[in-house]
Amino acid sequence: MKEVKIGIILNGVTGRMGTNQHLMRSIVPIIRQGGVKCADGRVIIPDPILVGRDEEKLKKLAALSGIFRMTTHLERALNERDNLIYFDAQTTGKRVEDVRKAIAAGKHIYCEKPVAASAVDALELYRLCREAGLKNGVVQDKLWLPGMIKLKRLIQQGFFGEIVSVRGEFGYWVFEGDTIPAQRPSWNYRKEEEGGIILDMLCHWRYVLDNLFGKVKAVSCLGATHIKRRIDEKGIPYNCTADDAAYATFELEGGIIAHFNSSWVVRVRRDDLLTLQVDGTKGSAVAGLRECYTQSYGNTPRPVWNPDVPQPINFFDGWLKVPEQEEYDNAFKAEWELFLKHVVNDEPFPWTLLEGAKGVQLAEKGMESWAKRAWVEIPEIIYT
Repeated sequence: MKEVKIGIILNGVTGRMGTNQHLMRSIVPIIRQGGVKCADGRVIIPDPILVGRDEEKLKKLAALSGIFRMTTHLERALNERDNLIYFDAQTTGKRVEDVRKAIAAGKHIYCEKPVAASAVDALELYRLCREAGLKNGVVQDKLWLPGMIKLKRLIQQGFFGEIVSVRGEFGYWVFEGDTIPAQRPSWNYRKEEEGGIILDMLCHWRYVLDNLFGKVKAVSCLGATHIKRRIDEKGIPYNCTADDAAYATFELEGGIIAHFNSSWVVRVRRDDLLTLQVDGTKGSAVAGLRECYTQSYGNTPRPVWNPDVPQPINFFDGWLKVPEQEEYDNAFKAEWELFLKHVVNDEPFPWTLLEGAKGVQLAEKGMESWAKRAWVEIPEIIYT
């Protein structure tokens, strides 16, 4: 069994997503499990270097993770030949410039979404990678969530018959920061810093819809800034300039209609922070991050509208929980392992920066729809 050590530049790793999902729940567990096994018998051993602007934060993170290669100078990491992969988990506004540097240094690229603040920039990064012969990918983590995998299996098994609609509810109350600390960073609420829920979440809904239900053909989107003023990390009040809620309807290939409510100004009374209800001619399902419940045609109740009497049907009784039929790993870790095998062993990895550009395109079209108060078509991105 041959071990293949591969250097990975983790830029922006001191941020919330970089620390939690990519370092502590992905790269560190991969190292501790002894690497990633390839089909040819080789084992990939990640050798990460932590990159950030704050040396003290890096030192604390090194002590937490057991990874002591670190630097506050990105160029130093890019100049090391053994660092073959560049990963970016910085804020959206900083991503494009540093990804360009990494491409120029000949590194394979893997990065968080949104890939960029504009589809033009996102597509350029893909073009630069293609021209340089570099492998590339974008984080599309929700495809590996247990709830989404269970939905996909139901679709593959023909459970739904003809799917007619998808309804997504995402979000939770993000506190303003005055009496209770906010759960999200303040840049999320500043348009000038590439904040906003449309840019953030429509990138997610693009790959979920494209991969599970059908390509997105058109969008009608209304955004809103419901909370006008928040408190930043230093306790200073600031005006919110970015949208904190989005109400979007999508037309998909095959006639499926999807609607997603995305909000950081909503209190949760549902199974999870994200739920998808899929309705079909033969059955329906409701999936959260981990669980999925189904109701077949034969198990569907026959309600009659009568508001003058208490509702005689408990509508939750007619749903069955999908059992655990396979093992589920952390969604971010699962995609990391696939990307590492793609780089080292050329195994398939369709979630390229082109797919990331499609997500940014949908966000842009959502914002265009909001501005025009009209449906907007989604043209196919063709790259040759």
